[in-house]
Amino acid sequence: MKIFLLLMVFAMTISNCFAQECCEPKESNILILYYSQTGVTKKVAEELQKQLGADIERLEVTKPYDGNFDETIARCIEESKKGELPHLRPFKADLKKYDVIFLGYPVWFGTYAKPVITLVNSFKFAGKQIVPFCTFGSGGLVETTEQLKKALPMAKIQEGYGIREARIAKVEEEVERFLTLSGFIAGEAEIYPDYSEQKPVTKEDVEIFNAACSGYKFPLGTPITVGSRKAGNAIEYLYFVNGKSPNGQDVESKIYIRVEKNKKPEFTLVVR
Repeated sequence: MKIFLLLMVFAMTISNCFAQECCEPKESNILILYYSQTGVTKKVAEELQKQLGADIERLEVTKPYDGNFDETIARCIEESKKGELPHLRPFKADLKKYDVIFLGYPVWFGTYAKPVITLVNSFKFAGKQIVPFCTFGSGGLVETTEQLKKALPMAKIQEGYGIREARIAKVEEEVERFLTLSGFIAGEAEIYPDYSEQKPVTKEDVEIFNAACSGYKFPLGTPITVGSRKAGNAIEYLYFVNGKSPNGQDVESKIYIRVEKNKKPEFTLVVR
């Protein structure tokens, strides 16, 4: 009888321990760390946080960039001339406790926004897995990912996610696909085929290019060749384009365009 009672007490103790372990919230091993001036990058960060169940923190500077587009550009140019960077407010999160950090930013002047420059200059993220995500007018994901690899050689920079500000309404479905293919969340996502071989553009190809790009505020160049692929419910195109840099030099760009059925073509990314 005594042995039976002892076994019952032991079983109840173990059961209570498991119950407490299940009920206690587990600390997240993932941090969404981002800077956002206008709120667009914030939308991406919050979507990542929602789908991952991760912790989240927004980078804040002591003197906010709260002006309009032209004022922000003017301030950045002045700071660059003086060799100045903004100062960050102290973090609430302890960055050392996270193994995976999703690092988000808008693209300014072809690189990550100045507050993120301050961050990577002061914290080397040694041994951390860094997943970049960014918002941009035309492009910058590929370029800024390479810049992060050079700036943070002790970190593991993973393939990231980027979206044009003009396409922010697509963020939920695109983030879900990105996280699924990257293995961060369970599920299935279609793996798209490679683009077809590049061929000289036809009149129809040029019409698609113009429909997608003509509304952009800066000239994107002249399409020369194009490849395509089926991507879910859309056709995606990869154009090789000849254009001019701001200083007048000849440049070749890659412009990605997506055409969904019965919808206007839209360009998704420029890689220069």
